[in-house]
Amino acid sequence: MSEPAHENEPVRVPDHDLDDLVATVNRLTAESRKQSETLARLTDDQPSEDVGEAADPVHPESPASASAPAESNADGGPASVFILALGAKAYAEELAALTNWVHNLLLPVYGREITTGRPWCRQWQEHPEAVARLHALWLAWQQLTDVQVGLTGPSTWHRDHLDPALLQLRTPEGPFGACTTSAARPHHRLLASPEPAGV
Repeated sequence: MSEPAHENEPVRVPDHDLDDLVATVNRLTAESRKQSETLARLTDDQPSEDVGEAADPVHPESPASASAPAESNADGGPASVFILALGAKAYAEELAALTNWVHNLLLPVYGREITTGRPWCRQWQEHPEAVARLHALWLAWQQLTDVQVGLTGPSTWHRDHLDPALLQLRTPEGPFGACTTSAARPHHRLLASPEPAGV
């Protein structure tokens, strides 16, 4: 028996769907290129695998130096672009870039007045929760302000990322709560290296 003729014909995509498909492919291609550039930048910053390598002297107690180096994916690049998953050198460089964004864009525009009801800490880099939340906010900002995302990207960033992040960071119960009320600032801490077993 011969196969029906319709199984051998090429798939036809209606013209009105083709524009949507092209736009989607272009957006995905741009996203992929941007992620590749980020991964390439982070891959260049990965620490060597030498067991005897010393911790980063500038940030000896960065979260990444307190644990094993970040795992790599199948391509050899970092498994995550999230700051807490980076090795010591990459963490320090990412923190420097984050600090630039926080001090030159976030705070001048969204800083508002510092009060005990809305605290902020000038030493925010010493609060691991703040570093993690601000880095996540910055990653979302990079993605949602890209021209390929469209005109609603910035609005989505404000609604879904900025507002919730600031609510968590600037609440009196948040990571900066004691910074405006205590001269000793007991909550300033860096993640320390784990204690050796049996100590």
